[in-house]
Amino acid sequence: MFLEIFPHNMDMRKMQKVVDCLKSGGLVIYPTDTVYGLGCDIYNKEAVEKICRIKNVKPEKMNFSFICYDLSHISDFTVSVDTPTYKLMKRCLPGPYTFILKANNTIPKLFKNNKKTVGIRVPDNEIARTIVQELGHPILTTSVHHEDDIIDYITDASAIYERYENLVDIVIDGGVGGYKPSTIIDCTGDEPVVLREGAGPVDGIL
Repeated sequence: MFLEIFPHNMDMRKMQKVVDCLKSGGLVIYPTDTVYGLGCDIYNKEAVEKICRIKNVKPEKMNFSFICYDLSHISDFTVSVDTPTYKLMKRCLPGPYTFILKANNTIPKLFKNNKKTVGIRVPDNEIARTIVQELGHPILTTSVHHEDDIIDYITDASAIYERYENLVDIVIDGGVGGYKPSTIIDCTGDEPVVLREGAGPVDGIL
């Protein structure tokens, strides 16, 4: 299914279709503030495994992030975040950043890698955040792009649909996507470390 959703005049009937799809174990491609994302319900094991098959990687090796509505979700999945880290996240989010935090014991077992970490995203995109808000908990996400992709495949929803229509249940057209991924900041050590500089600037934030 191909759904056009306008972020500033959102059709909530279409949004409900997206949420119902996720609840039933479906896969959805949706816009973020960076590249388009491929997502599913974090609590649906079969859906997560479908994404892993699409990406051709084992679940324990997959670099997933959780898309959250705001920072109120993070305590559900991470160990206690210290004040400097929380202030850093507040400065950057919503925005094109992924923060790597230590996972707590309530995180779905499927996501527990050897490092026991989780990536947290709060994108500056109303479609993505509304999906999470209506679903009631974060969604798992990974970017749709591969390193050898041409720009059209990762920025144009129609081109994404042509490529993924037989692999996912819904592709949301929320406008032209970005081509730079999020900036990744690892906050699991004594000091935050930039692992990847992407769409989010790093000068002056650390």
